[in-house]
Amino acid sequence: MTDPGPCRWDLPDPAEADPGHEVLAVGADLEPSTLLAAYARGLFPMHVSGEESHRDLGWWSPDPRGVLPLDALRISRSLRRSMRRFTLTVDAAFSEVMRACAEGRSEGAWITDEFVIQYSRLHDMGWAHSVEVWREDRLVGGLYGVEIGGLFAGESMFHRETDASKAALVALVDVLRGAGDPDRRLLDVQWRTDHLATLGVVEIPRASYLARLQTALPLPPAFPSTATRAPRGRR
Repeated sequence: MTDPGPCRWDLPDPAEADPGHEVLAVGADLEPSTLLAAYARGLFPMHVSGEESHRDLGWWSPDPRGVLPLDALRISRSLRRSMRRFTLTVDAAFSEVMRACAEGRSEGAWITDEFVIQYSRLHDMGWAHSVEVWREDRLVGGLYGVEIGGLFAGESMFHRETDASKAALVALVDVLRGAGDPDRRLLDVQWRTDHLATLGVVEIPRASYLARLQTALPLPPAFPSTATRAPRGRR
């Protein structure tokens, strides 16, 4: 992995934030050094409001925080059947996954071209990763996020076929569990939604999240050290 150097911004400390307050700062940039420093502190970027050309870049720390304990993932029989028709890859189409996450839905509108460019830089440096779900030669689902040590900060996911995004999540958990120390690793999903709750996502207080983050960061990463690799099961 490539070290982007120190962050030039004085980012807020979520431990000092008022309970329930989510947007802790506005401004800064999406440079790799800024992004990595933010995730290591328990922050992530997302625009606050307004038109794309007039949005403020906010730094968020939800309270409570949505996380998926690696031993809590719920895989239904129907999902297991669905997964048999998919091919899963890792880091085979990172930017394509990001753009697909932004397609046709209001909740993905914050994934602007600038986000794609800067997170793709993180990917090239070995810090951001994607899981792709294929049906034949079509990309039908996937997710992406940032990994620092034992933290995987899931950013977004998408599906074009039923259960494709769930299949990507199952594959992600397999990667994380396969690296060892599953009780210390932290899979952050930002917020618990009704959909994610069916898969085992729970809410924890911000203080608990920050404590778990400090436990996870010293662990070795689960994804391969190179930023890209050949897709598994595809040529």
